Parts: sequence; C-alpha cells; structure tokens
Amino acid sequence: MSDVQIAETAKADDGLIRCDACPVLCRIRPGKTGACDRYANVDGVLTRTDPLVLSQRVLDRDGKLVPFFEGSDAWKGEITPRAPVFVTGIGAGTTYPDYKPAPFIVSQAYEGVDTVTVVTEGIFSYCSVKVKIDTDRHVGPEQATVKCDGEPVGHVMTAEYGSQMLSLGGVRHLTGGGKREGTVTCDMMLRLCNKEVVELEVEGGARLTIQAGKPPVIDTHREERMRVGCGSATIGIFAKQWLGHADEVVVVDDHITGVLTEHQAGRYLDMKPAGIRVRGRKSTPGRYFQVAHPGSGWGGTDVTDPLTIIEKIDPKTAWPGLRLLMVSTTGEDSAYFTLDENLKPVPAAMPVPLQTVVDRIGENCEPALCTVLFMGGAGGSLRAGVTENPVRLTRSVRQSLTRVTCGGAPAYVWPGGGITVMVDVTRMPDKSFGHVPTPAMVAPIEFTMRLADYQALGGHVENVVQLDRVLGAKRQRGEAWRGDNPWPLDVVGNKA
Repeated sequence: MSDVQIAETAKADDGLIRCDACPVLCRIRPGKTGACDRYANVDGVLTRTDPLVLSQRVLDRDGKLVPFFEGSDAWKGEITPRAPVFVTGIGAGTTYPDYKPAPFIVSQAYEGVDTVTVVTEGIFSYCSVKVKIDTDRHVGPEQATVKCDGEPVGHVMTAEYGSQMLSLGGVRHLTGGGKREGTVTCDMMLRLCNKEVVELEVEGGARLTIQAGKPPVIDTHREERMRVGCGSATIGIFAKQWLGHADEVVVVDDHITGVLTEHQAGRYLDMKPAGIRVRGRKSTPGRYFQVAHPGSGWGGTDVTDPLTIIEKIDPKTAWPGLRLLMVSTTGEDSAYFTLDENLKPVPAAMPVPLQTVVDRIGENCEPALCTVLFMGGAGGSLRAGVTENPVRLTRSVRQSLTRVTCGGAPAYVWPGGGITVMVDVTRMPDKSFGHVPTPAMVAPIEFTMRLADYQALGGHVENVVQLDRVLGAKRQRGEAWRGDNPWPLDVVGNKA
C-alpha cells in the first residue's frame, strides 16, 4: 500500500504506531522499525523501509535492448521518459488483513491496449525452496533430513540426471515444529532466496555449502563439472573416438556403469570382447547397476581405486597387452592400464589420443551450479487484493489471460487447482524477498492482464491508478530489465 494508505490504517498512541502489515501487529516507536525490518515509524507515519522497485527497458530502433540497460555502470537507475516501465511487487507492501485491495493496481497503455498490473508482496506460509545441486557426489540417502544450524529444515529428494535435489522449508517446518525450527527455517529460506550463502548438513550424508547461481561445495570439495551423462551415455557418445586406441573402456558411474565392448555401441563397431567383467547387477549388455556404494569418489561412487570394481578377467577371452581405459562421467578421474602376461592390469602412461577424449569428456560437462527455485501457493487470501471473487483470478491465470510474475521474473504456474508458482531466484532483482516473524516468507508477486479482462473478473477497478501517478512516488528505485526475461506486458499483445 502507499505511504498515505498505511498512515490512514495505522493507529498512533503516544508516538507508537500499530503496524497492520502482518498478523504480528508490531507497535513501533518513533524512528524504529518493526520486527521484520520492513516497516518503520517515520515522523508518525508507517513507512515501507525499502523503496518500490520499478523495472524499465529501453529498445533501439531494431527492437534490441539498449546496452546500458543490461548491467552497465553508466545507468544509475533513473527512469527514462517514454520507455516501458513495469512496477514490481518489491517494496510494494502487503494486503494484510487480506480484504484490502492490493497496494498498487497500475494501469498503462501498451502497444495500443490498456493494461493492468496488480502489485503486492505476498505473505507465504505455504512455501518452500527446491534446490538443484549439479553433482554426482552422494549428498545423502533419499528422504534424509536436511538440517541448518542443528534444526530440521527439509529433506533429500530423488536424484535427477547429474544433479542432487533438495526440498527445503515448507509449512510443516515453518509452523509444525518448535519455535526455533520455524525461525531457522525462515531465515535459511530468506538467505537462499536472496542469493546468499547457506550451510546445510544432511543426516547420514554430506555437509553442503550452497548459493544460487554458484558452484556447490560438498564437504570440502568445490564442484566444477556436471557430468556429461551416465556411464552408458558416455559410452554411446565417445565409443567411436576410442576405437583403435583402447581395447576396453569402463566408465564408472554410481547409477549405470558402462562397458564398451559389451555395450551396443561397441558391438556396432565390431569390437572384440575383452573378457573384463565388472561388479554389480547387469541390466542390459554393457550396462551395470550397483557396481559400488554411493560416495564422493569416481562417478559418484565410493571408489577411489577403479580396479576394485573389476570382478574377474576371463582368461579365455582377455589377452596380454590388452589396453584398458577407466574413466569417470566427468573426466575428472581416469586411469590407463595394460594387461601383463598374467592378465593383471598394470598402470601405464595415458596415450595422447585417449587423453584427448578424456579431456573432451570434461569439455562437454557443463559448469556445476546450485539452482534455487522459490515455490509458493498464491491461491489463498492474497487473491482478495485482486478481486472480490478470488476464483475468477485463478481461472484467468489458468486460461492464460493473466500473466504471473515475481519481481518481474517469469513464474511457472503448476497445473491443477489454486495458483502455485515457482520462480528461479537468480532471475529476480537482488533482495527481492523478506519475511515476517510469524514466521513466513514475503515474496513479490504481480498479476498482469488487459484492463477489460480485469474488469470482467470483478477487480478493484475503483483502485486502479495510472502509471504516471506511481512514478511520482518519492520512495522508488529503478532496476535494469533483464534481457533474458520476457516483458510481462507482452501478455496483452501478439507476443503472449
């Protein structure tokens, strides 16, 4: 809400102001802030401490973003006249106690169409953080509890291709445990969503240092590479490049270890069987499960000596001088052997052609990063800030008449009932998130649509203000629009 609106709802008592922006209802002394540090008593007026964030893009005649709006130091955040502006929910304030219209309901013409953006900061108890950690290293068993500062804050999810997944936060950790658990959980989520470093520990697993958009640190190891594929996929990719330089290649992987001459790729190349049998459960030719336990060694296993996964070498098939390459799925671990007269693997210098392919495996591995996705249920009472009949907003979103963004960043809306959104925090402006000490997260959210559609869903039309009026507010700051984010107002034109 605007400063004027806040002042009208606040109640002064001997200089104290009652803040009604969340259920805590802080009584704030002059010159002080509330428990969330988001609202302060400024000369007897309840004031949002952070400025409203406006994002602007400037296009040249070819329709491309002007370079200084893509992060150049030349731009100081001033709003350029006649350039498209989007009002984000960052610094907007909330609708609590929910029946009030959203703090800003902004109308502007875009490409000849009247649009409306409903802007607010939602208070989310039903929210979580999904973390994708690019690594093959074992972080812990599925369903294992993840702790922060000694408190349970989430759990390990199923591993995905080249990544380990965590689910952190959620209403049960925020409100279903002890007071300290809820406080630690909220603080952890706030720091992750604001792209800060967080230390975690998995029960029965690893210690993790994670930060959105940065490489993960697992125990003391800083990850650099995301694997090129599983052991079987690596065989399929590079089989032809190994042909003529190795008689057998074993790609060690915690999930699917590949053996070249048994693999279909080796058979297509008419490679001679090598007689080297690895441990584990054979799935299909050349593909083995459970060759070792999960760990931080070769290919996400606990293997430090690759020869330990060889179960036997068949003397009827193998031969002295056989050339054996063993490599991990990232190329970070590799070794070359030849079989002696007793068919024992003997370490040898890696031939240049094989080293070239090992290096190429590493070249094809993408940088390992931590991805942090904020996920929240916007299907609750904050919809009342948009319309007196909330289900109409839900239907409008589902029919793609309304675009949902978070701090201007594109939000994925899950299918099914309600408005459950998920957003990559690295695509949002810095310090987009806040909290209230209930505890709950505060996240910016915007609903953009045609003015006619807003009127049809029974929106708070009487509270619509023109963009120029918002631009005249004192507490605001400009934010350069990210060129890789779609422009939210394109929902009204042919670009939707």
